[in-house]
Amino acid sequence: MIKLQVIGNLGKDAIVNNVNGKNVINFNVAHTEKYRDAQGNQKERTTWVECAYWTDKTAVAPYLKKGNQVYVEGTPDVRTYQTNDGRQGAALSLRISTVQLLGSRNADGQSANNYNAPAAGYSNQPAPANDMAEIADDLPF
Repeated sequence: MIKLQVIGNLGKDAIVNNVNGKNVINFNVAHTEKYRDAQGNQKERTTWVECAYWTDKTAVAPYLKKGNQVYVEGTPDVRTYQTNDGRQGAALSLRISTVQLLGSRNADGQSANNYNAPAAGYSNQPAPANDMAEIADDLPF
């Protein structure tokens, strides 16, 4: 199995779709890497990752807004296509198993963690039985 982990910023707001009776949250994540070329010039390279999160836990979707920083984990898939000018192109997509909200940006473009998003990440993996007992102990009823 191949697993890919990405930390980056959302390029646009997430969209919830229903495909054959199953919910999928679609969004894209940009990871920008800074480096120096052979001449010592500062350069940036941005990699865009198209994400598909197949889940019934669509409550996270309203928090997946453009500019917010997220951690995503899942199985990669490379899709090839032909561009309008006849060249070969490739797109990296990721079938998400885990998404975690890390932060957001304010109007100045600076990092800010002032939104009311759930603190925990979302995952398609079942919680271990002992964790469920701890959660039940914290319930107010």
